[in-house]
Amino acid sequence: MSVPSPRIGIAARRIDPLAPDSPGLYADHLVRVVRDSTRGDDAASQPIVRTGHFTLRRRDRRIELGHTLRPGQLDNDLAGLLAEELFAPGWLSGSDTFERVFTGVVRSCVDGPLPAWTTFYNNTLARIRDSWRSPEPAEHSSIAGFAPVYRKTLDTVAAGTVLDVGSCFGFLPLLLAELPEYTVTASDLVPGTMRLLDAVAGAMSLRLSTLTCDAARVPLPDASVDTVTVIHVLEHLDPGHGEAVVQEALRLARKRVVVAVPYEEEPTAAYGHVRCFDQDQLTELGRRTGHRFSVASHHGGWLVLDPG
Repeated sequence: MSVPSPRIGIAARRIDPLAPDSPGLYADHLVRVVRDSTRGDDAASQPIVRTGHFTLRRRDRRIELGHTLRPGQLDNDLAGLLAEELFAPGWLSGSDTFERVFTGVVRSCVDGPLPAWTTFYNNTLARIRDSWRSPEPAEHSSIAGFAPVYRKTLDTVAAGTVLDVGSCFGFLPLLLAELPEYTVTASDLVPGTMRLLDAVAGAMSLRLSTLTCDAARVPLPDASVDTVTVIHVLEHLDPGHGEAVVQEALRLARKRVVVAVPYEEEPTAAYGHVRCFDQDQLTELGRRTGHRFSVASHHGGWLVLDPG
């Protein structure tokens, strides 16, 4: 089964996920997102399209997106809603636009930046756990589709110190940090994403360290952690960069490197995917490292490497 990986971090570096804004509103130089936007259908601002959850307009060279989501609906399934209703049909395009409207919906759904993001994280983590308990995944749910990936990662990672590279929103590091047997560091290239994760982890009273760095150049000494996890990262990188990330993970890990990728027929551009994997390619990647490895399939592909 192929699992799309909605790597919707704050990847556009100019986005500040914790910047103050007016209640019910998020605005930057490219997008304006408002809660309950049902007004203003004058001749100059007629909607481009109305969907089940969104109203899209173009106003003063800026995208304006209205939405009807409530706090209880705010979770990472928002990625799927945006993709299905606005990006797949072609009303909007580009990963930068995706990240901005995603941030805007979160920020405008609940008043106050940290309360909005904490609501988003708490809802998402609760629904991941619900998916673990429920034998039937919710239809059209990216959370339900990705929950087995998190479950298998937790089952594969032994107790000890863990570095997660390319953490994005950091759901996996938070799930690990909830368990006393792990000491966890999350890392990502984007400072705003790590600042957000720091703030949310603090609000949840979870012990979690963060690093801002390229996953191919992590500022830690050799063999500094027990396990490095590279979960749904490589599909976002060109082959040379991806191999450098795997080599860096092998440098850092004392015991194990765990790599997971989706199996797709075409890269999902809205999520920033630039390449596809199959089992043969994953096996060849493991072989080129020169280390012992195993390859398995479970909601995508898994490569487990033994640095020893």
